[in-house]
Amino acid sequence: MLDGNWRTVVDRGLTPIGQSLQRTGISADVVTVIGIVMAAGASVAIGMGNLRLGFLLLVLTGVPDALDGAVAKAAGTASSRGAYFDSVADRLTDALLFGGVAWHLASVRTDRMMMLPVAIMATAMFISYQRAKAESLGYDAKGGLMERAERFIVLAFGLLFFEILVPVLWVMLVLSLVTAVQRFVKVWRQATSDRVAPAGRESRRQSRIGRRRRHGARTRPTSH
Repeated sequence: MLDGNWRTVVDRGLTPIGQSLQRTGISADVVTVIGIVMAAGASVAIGMGNLRLGFLLLVLTGVPDALDGAVAKAAGTASSRGAYFDSVADRLTDALLFGGVAWHLASVRTDRMMMLPVAIMATAMFISYQRAKAESLGYDAKGGLMERAERFIVLAFGLLFFEILVPVLWVMLVLSLVTAVQRFVKVWRQATSDRVAPAGRESRRQSRIGRRRRHGARTRPTSH
């Protein structure tokens, strides 16, 4: 949701910062690795029960997560390789963060509530797969109520006000499931439209795939 509404504005604001970092000699890959390290630190802090420190590190994780694409474009090194590294790093970051939350809940609760962040993580991976598979077929699967940026924001809220962490996680799970349904319906309609008009289906599909390959270089998608 935020990706569609604020993406252009965010990119415009990050461009001068990316140019400044590029002039210092920092590469986009280094920025991405810093984000992974921050996420690992946040995971450990959350797992050990220091949720406020986890909140701070989560916020810091979002900084390189947003900047590596701007650095790549400033350096002229945007590529499919970088986009692939970004996507893999995003999935690893999600796993680390929600793994840390599950670790914390397993330590402080005697019920099975630790499975709640595990369910959110599984749903997030499913949402990401929907987009990747749809785009490989030439369809658009962007959008939804709970994309990656929204997950970061809601999780940060739960860590900051940790007394309501579990209700916040329930809200995140429900909205993530709604997002999965939204994306499925969106792609299903596009695929159904192609079946209705088979004559132009292949040319349109190839055209969409070609456009995504041309523009699919590292643009630092903030939401999946």
